Amino acid sequence: MMLDAHCHLDFMEAREARAAADGARAHGLSCLSCTVEPEGYASARNLFSAHPNVLVGLGLHPWWVSADALERAQQFELFDELAPGASLVGEVGLDFGAAHVATRDAQREAFAHICRVSAQQAVSSPRVLSIHSVRAAGAALDILAETDALEACTCVFHWFSGTSEELARAVRAGCLFSVGPRMLATKRGRAYARSIPAKRLLAETDLPSAPGERLDPAEQLRLIEKTERELAALHPRDAEELGRAEVFLAKVFKFANNRSL
Repeated sequence: MMLDAHCHLDFMEAREARAAADGARAHGLSCLSCTVEPEGYASARNLFSAHPNVLVGLGLHPWWVSADALERAQQFELFDELAPGASLVGEVGLDFGAAHVATRDAQREAFAHICRVSAQQAVSSPRVLSIHSVRAAGAALDILAETDALEACTCVFHWFSGTSEELARAVRAGCLFSVGPRMLATKRGRAYARSIPAKRLLAETDLPSAPGERLDPAEQLRLIEKTERELAALHPRDAEELGRAEVFLAKVFKFANNRSL
């Protein structure tokens, strides 16, 4: 199973997004396509309903968490309404970088709510969380543990950028990690990818980067293949372990597709 473990196909215009999904399927590529707001999930789920190679994530990205309590409650209400049908929850998480630290408390409230709901839903069907964490990996792990999501769900840290101590903690907790070209372009990113067990690694593009941008399926496939080669080079003694995480996610795809029939 060739997999882009974290992308944003819904950032494209609808016709281009469907064409990209068709192109990915023609190349044998499946996609975990994350959204950034519950409204976006509802739209993207309909947009890709005829594409079994695209699993759409129910997201509430920390950048999009409302600072207004009433608006945030409305986001939670819609998230809860949509959650029973979402095998993939993402992009969600925490961002305590300088540009977003002002909403730290709102982000914590939102992520805790998401994790509690996801853990409850995981009792009856699998849940995969695609997690954004900037200067907040420890806080994210705390919330995942406190809400039982760490045990109940499959937690995937996307483009991990925390400390080495936080990385070790996430590895001990059984998390998976999606890695892309931009992470592998840095010395620390390569060191992290080398230290993560091969069976916990996934390849991602995190593309398109912003609403309105386009993604060519051939380029998407090229980046995934390049990332997989680089990960194999970082794990020469256990390269055969690469791909084990995709095997699990293939089962989630199958479950989600059968449920939608």
